[in-house]
Amino acid sequence: MGIVLKDILAVLPAGDKDEVKETTIYIEGNRIEAIGEKPQGFHEEKVIDGKDRLVIPGLINCHTHSYMAFMRNVADDLSFMDWLFGTIDPIEQQMTDEDTYWGACLAIIEMMKSGTTCFNDMQMNIHQTTRAVKESGMRAVICRGLVGSGNDEAGQMRLRQAYEERDRAKDCGRLSFMLGPHAPYTCDDGFMRIVSEEAKKNNMRIHVHLSESVSEIQQIQEKYGCTPIKMADKNGLFDVPAIAAHCVQVTDSDIDILKEKKVSVVTNPASNMKLGNGFAPIPEMLEMGVNVCLGTDGAASNNSLNMFHELSLLTLVHKGTHKTPQCISAREGFRIATINGAKALGLEQEIGSIEEGKKADLAILNLNTPSLTPRNNLIAGLSYSANGSEVETVIIDGKIVMEDRKILTMDEEVVYKKISEIITRMGLDKKEY
Repeated sequence: MGIVLKDILAVLPAGDKDEVKETTIYIEGNRIEAIGEKPQGFHEEKVIDGKDRLVIPGLINCHTHSYMAFMRNVADDLSFMDWLFGTIDPIEQQMTDEDTYWGACLAIIEMMKSGTTCFNDMQMNIHQTTRAVKESGMRAVICRGLVGSGNDEAGQMRLRQAYEERDRAKDCGRLSFMLGPHAPYTCDDGFMRIVSEEAKKNNMRIHVHLSESVSEIQQIQEKYGCTPIKMADKNGLFDVPAIAAHCVQVTDSDIDILKEKKVSVVTNPASNMKLGNGFAPIPEMLEMGVNVCLGTDGAASNNSLNMFHELSLLTLVHKGTHKTPQCISAREGFRIATINGAKALGLEQEIGSIEEGKKADLAILNLNTPSLTPRNNLIAGLSYSANGSEVETVIIDGKIVMEDRKILTMDEEVVYKKISEIITRMGLDKKEY
């Protein structure tokens, strides 16, 4: 389908920065065919008027747990370990396959409506998540959360599930897969070594939680005599391209390891603050050349999957912690939420910026909104004043999946009804007004 975004303001790469300029964008199939001049032989099937609109590369949520969307606002104001093992884990034990599917559907709706076109997910039931991704038109990188001790059967079973789903989903170009050793406190050193060898053998990336809380640091130090990042490195997790989520409680030597091994760090400011885990030293990591990207974590700990909210926090909290307004500029934050995320996923040649030849993963914002009026500096506006409700149309892989804020690929009302049934069945619908 030939789609034209006519005379539209666009955030386009300009060297190592981005600029806003008016142009026309031509989409053919699933890619951006041309920017500016109409390509020869291009057949227009749909024209979107760009008047009072801004198109941006779709935001990339580099760390979340989509199935947790129905756990929003059910485990609040708790310490990290009480939140995880005292509340969330018991809920997860009650989950059915269908619960995972409907949770993923709800998460995808929320992400699409706030301009996210790709997410990196850690899951227990990845088949149901890939089902939701295929049906919705979303793009995703998915990993089966791996928990194990040495060469135990449970860990091996989870690895088999990861490979089975990867093989089943080969027909969907919007899906790719990583291996996901959950964390140092759920994967011992023997199992980490097995996962790292599997990743090398199968040419797969790794997605892992690291150094999220003080209690994790203490636990790993007592058991292994080192930091979680050092433990992961010693056991080979960084011998392949890796994404480390959180990295809040890190030492200078930890940052040296992350830089040396080219590990991408996903910062999740809302979740880290809400669980009382602190602030990751993102400015220091950026100064060292670490590739930093942005994620929301799951709705059970955020409690939102809105990347505009996360982008705002990213560009604000470090100004406060470091007492300098130059700390993480709006332009830097926007790249962290887009092209840096694509690099972390190994997809920088495909998504993350608006360029000819790249996949057409785009979000179109309505500029006739209070939050983006006046239009003094639209890139600053994306970080400091936009809230996601400005997103009007979303295109993923060259297909319009949301238009005039209506999801075209899913029935929202059915999803909301199913989520209500899930929380009622689990006894989570304790309404407090």
